[in-house]
Amino acid sequence: LALAFPLHPPGRPAASRAAELAGVRVPVLVVQGASDPFGTPEEVRAAVPGVPVVAVRGGHGFTADVGPVLAAARDWLEQRRGE
Repeated sequence: LALAFPLHPPGRPAASRAAELAGVRVPVLVVQGASDPFGTPEEVRAAVPGVPVVAVRGGHGFTADVGPVLAAARDWLEQRRGE
């Protein structure tokens, strides 16, 4: 479970950490703020196709509304139960 995955330093998309996320060999979910300067949900989806990304309001710190972050994490973890 990756909360606010830092895909790249702010303003430096060429310094991508996509390979780290792509190398994960277990189920993964990324919950990403829509205005995260470390990578928007769209940037994460484009950089790491096939990795599920849930977009939530706000930036890197999830200060706008933590409820959707908690709901996405809880739902995903519930789906993993028993795997």
